[in-house]
Amino acid sequence: MAKLSTAELIDAFKELTLLELSDFVKEFETTFDVTAAAPAAVVAAAPGAAPAAAAEEQDEFDVVLESAGDKKIQVIKVVREVVSGLGLKEAKELVEAAPKALLEKVDKEAAEAAKEKLEAAGAKITIK
Repeated sequence: MAKLSTAELIDAFKELTLLELSDFVKEFETTFDVTAAAPAAVVAAAPGAAPAAAAEEQDEFDVVLESAGDKKIQVIKVVREVVSGLGLKEAKELVEAAPKALLEKVDKEAAEAAKEKLEAAGAKITIK
C-alpha cells in the first residue's frame, strides 16, 4: 500500500460522515491501544493543600438569587440593571425561577456590587 500524505488523509476524512469518522477513531484507538481524549490536568499537590489553595485564590464568583422577597417589582428592575441584555419578560422569568444564578464567573468587586444593589431592592442573595 502506498503511503498517504497528511493532506491526502485530511481529504479522505473530509469525505467521511461523522458516524464513519467516529467508527474510525474507535477502531484506531483499539488497534493502537491509545485514546483520542484530551489529557486531564494532573494536580501534584499535598492532599490537604489543594482545597485551601483553591479557596484562597478564588477570583471568579457566582451571584445567586435565592428569593425576590416582598418587593418583587423592585428586584426585577435591579436584575435588568445588573444582568445586561435582559428584557422585562426575561428578568421576570429569572426572578420567578429563584433560586437561580444571575451572574456567573464574575470578579469579586462586580459580585459584591450586584449583591448590594439586589439586597437594597429586597432580594436575598448568596455569592458562591
